[in-house]
Parts: sequence; structure tokens; C-alpha cells
Amino acid sequence: MKNNIILLFILCSLGLLTACEKANINVDTSDADGSAIGEVSGVWSKGSVQHIKGDIVIPEGKTLTIEEGVTILMDSVSKPEIIVLGNLYALGTSDNPVRFTVEDVYKTKTNEFGKLWGGILAAPSCQELVLDNTVIEYGGAITSDASKSVKLGLYKKVSGEALPALWFSNPEGKLVVQNSSISHFHEDCTYIEGGKIIFANNRFFSNGVTGGEAINFKSGCIADVAYNLVYSVNTNALKLSNSGDRTPQAYIIVYNNTILNTGWRRPTAKGGSIWLEASVRAEIYNNLFANTRFGVKRDPKKPEDSRSVSSNNWYYGYDQLTVDQFQVGKNDIVGGTNDVRGKVAGDNNPKFVAYPLETSVENYLFDKVWDFHLQGNSPALKTGTLAFKPHFLNGLVMSNGLTYNSPEPAIYIGAFGTKF
Repeated sequence: MKNNIILLFILCSLGLLTACEKANINVDTSDADGSAIGEVSGVWSKGSVQHIKGDIVIPEGKTLTIEEGVTILMDSVSKPEIIVLGNLYALGTSDNPVRFTVEDVYKTKTNEFGKLWGGILAAPSCQELVLDNTVIEYGGAITSDASKSVKLGLYKKVSGEALPALWFSNPEGKLVVQNSSISHFHEDCTYIEGGKIIFANNRFFSNGVTGGEAINFKSGCIADVAYNLVYSVNTNALKLSNSGDRTPQAYIIVYNNTILNTGWRRPTAKGGSIWLEASVRAEIYNNLFANTRFGVKRDPKKPEDSRSVSSNNWYYGYDQLTVDQFQVGKNDIVGGTNDVRGKVAGDNNPKFVAYPLETSVENYLFDKVWDFHLQGNSPALKTGTLAFKPHFLNGLVMSNGLTYNSPEPAIYIGAFGTKF
């Protein structure tokens, strides 16, 4: 009798284990390395490696938290998409970032503009998304009729589109991207259609073959964009638009960013630095434009909201062609109060610590030894303004208990100030 009871207990235990495995077959909440496909939620624990073999979906009402040091390796054959119907928190640190990437063997000249996996696509049901100290690279795959995003009606809802690193589309949601980098994407880095948003202290480089912005805002967005470095994206560093007929009206405050070499690889009317259109309300302060195409420019057929403000921005051009094309009165360039805008090549050298200003404006390869801090004798150190208030100085409070604040403006121009 005793043996029968033991046997029955073992069989029941096996049955329970089997049932548990079936219930969680598409859910990876492992504390160790693993692989995922299908529905995921829970926690990917510090330092683990997660192999993404196919599309993954964070279900509505569920959350995936990715802890510091996690590497998410995207399969370059299946080219998976990350679909966020619930919430996503990628919480890296400066020493141990979260990485959405591919195996090193695929990081070649042939693949320098990605297309090896899709992107992070947050549906309107996504309430909160945080990318903190997160690296996103080598994505931007082209959608097909078989793509999960197309079947779910996400992003542009059609095949043949190069996916951005991040799409977010909830005017009632909260989005924070800070201390992160996006590189080696085929077109847009981000495409944002609504939300309360902070983009701060990020780096964008080596993106865009024939088009694409670093940050592309549409209607429904209330956003602060500060202390970002944008290097040589194909089109604009920022596209600020109120298109899409969502409420609220897009209202973007852009301050203390360093923008270099943008727009030259797409020599059309829209290839530039900051593009304004479709009644967007924009405030633009303390930004440093070095060797960029145009600077701040409007769409004359669909101009920005009349309450928009531009002030205390800095322009530098190494050659005369660059200087000539950012002059107010040409090419629908927007002038700002107290701008520093010379008329001769080499005027207003910002004096970076380590960057050769003669670098070709069409260069998109990023050298990690470059240092865009300002030298102690830089004339750009005290020409900014503090006479404005970002949207979220008092913070965006998340449901997981974390609060994210927009950074205070600085009196210096650009994203970095002095090094010490």
C-alpha cells in the first residue's frame, strides 16, 4: 500500500510538471540563460543571455522586466520582432547595459545598416515602456505579409516597411528612453505616435541608408528631448510633426542637444537637422549644430504652430557651403532669438575636446575616441538660456515605483559642457 502511494505521488508530480511546462511553454522568466519565442513576461535576470528565435509578444496586462547586463541575441535568420502589448522595462546600468543585438559574426560591413531583426513595437495597449542604459543595434528588417506586426496592424500596417528600433503609439502612455544608444538601423531609429515622453542622454549614430530620422514625433506626443548626441543620421536628427490627427497636439521641447553631420546623405528638401511641420508646437533651445545641413527648417506648406519658440542655438560650419545653407532667409530656415550663426567658414568653433571638425559631412562611421565635451575656453559655455521649463522636471511616475525626471537645462550649448 505504501509503495502504491509513493508511485501515485510521483505520477501526480510528473503530471503537474508537465502541465506547468505546457502552461509556460512560451514564457521565459528564467533566472539563467535561455531562449524565447511567443509570449513572454516576468523577469530576465541580471547578466543572462536570452536567445530570441522568433517573434516575441509581451501580452496586454503583462510586464517584462529586463535587468542590468542582459544580452538579447536576435536570430538573424528569422529576423524576430518584439511586440509590446503590455509593459516593457529594460533597466541597464552604465557599466552593465541591456543589449538588443546580434551575434558578433554578423556585425560586418555588409550588415552595417542592420536589417538583421525587426524592432521594438509598442502597440496602443502598451501603457509604459522604459529603455534605460540600453543598446539597440543592427535591426530594421523589412516587413512582409507574414510579419507579426503587419498581421496585428502595428506600425504602418503594411509590408515593405523598414521597421524602426522603437515604435510607440499610445497618447495616454509613458515612454522613457535615456542613457541609451541606437545604431546600425536601416531607416528611422524611432517613430513615436503619442505619449508623455522623455528622451535624454542618448546617442544615435550610423543609421539610415536612404532615409530615416533619429527621433520622429507625430501628433499625441508631449515630449522633452535633451542632452542627446545625434551623429550623421541619413535625414533629420529630429522630425517634429503634428500629423496623424491624435490628441493632444504634439508639443515638443528640445534643448541642449549636440547634432553633427545630419542630413547630407539625403540631399532633398527634408534632409537636415530639425524639421518642423503640420502645426507642431516646438520649443528649441541651447542646441549645438556642427556641420549639419540647414539647422532648424520648416515645411512652408504645413508650418509649425505660431507659439513655437527657437532661441540660443549655435551653428558651426567647417566650409562655406555648410555656412551658407543655414542662413535665415534661405531654404525656409527658422531663425531664433540670440542664435550664434556666423557667415564665414569656421566662425564660432565650439572647441570640442576631441573631434576633427574637418571630418566629411557624409561620414557616418562613429569613432568611440571622439569626445564632444567643450574645452574650458569654448565660447559656447555660457551662451545658453535657462528661461524655459521642460514638461517633466517633476517626473513621470511609473507603475513599478520608479520615477524619471527630465534633466534641468544648462547654460552651456549642446549636450556635454566641460569634461571636468
